[in-house]
Amino acid sequence: MPDSPALTAHAVSKRFGGLVAVNDISFALAENEVLGLIGPNGSGKTTMMNLISGALRPSAGEIRLYGEDIAGIGASRIARKGVARTFQLVRMLPGLTVLENVTAGGVFGHARRWGQELNDYAHALLQRVGLPNAGDVAMTALTYIDQKRVELARALAGDPKVLLLDEWLAGLNPTELKTGIALIEQLRAEGRTIIIVEHVMHAIRSLCDRCIVMSSGAKIAEGTPRDVLADAEVIRAYLGTADA
Repeated sequence: MPDSPALTAHAVSKRFGGLVAVNDISFALAENEVLGLIGPNGSGKTTMMNLISGALRPSAGEIRLYGEDIAGIGASRIARKGVARTFQLVRMLPGLTVLENVTAGGVFGHARRWGQELNDYAHALLQRVGLPNAGDVAMTALTYIDQKRVELARALAGDPKVLLLDEWLAGLNPTELKTGIALIEQLRAEGRTIIIVEHVMHAIRSLCDRCIVMSSGAKIAEGTPRDVLADAEVIRAYLGTADA
């Protein structure tokens, strides 16, 4: 476990009636680390992201951000404290322009900016994600991939301490995928602290320092991408022999 982790989860569980979606999960995320959270569909990965970001309250356990307990305090307060995310299905503010969607992340996120400083920062983020001229465009006019780009820019607008990427690369064609991986690599090189939920194993291998594998709500493996993707239990639960 890292000496001074950015984020820790200790014995975290989430129950929905008789269904245990997350079962006694513990891990520590070091500052400047990229952690992959992988596993088959329905294994509890997105539920874990929802618990960290405050969309859900844990049924049991602790989640700490730089030592401060954030479990169950609500998504808006957790965003203020420095956790930002993208969603498995893009969530946008459809009545606003692209620029307004990004600036919302700066107003309501961790490092708040205002006025012209915020607009300039938002324009710079749009250029970074490949949409330099889209500021005045309505969100509803964008393609799905471009909406995902805006969602990432919005998450970055608050300069988060911990960035959660929930299948941000899903649905991209090969060219878009290459661009997306390169963008996350840039964030990694900056020293961002990131948790990635992803099914694209090439991205997991190239981006992650360490992986946690979930199956049926439980952690079944933890280690480097090379080690966990060669683990027999992981192969049985998720990858299949052809992808190992």
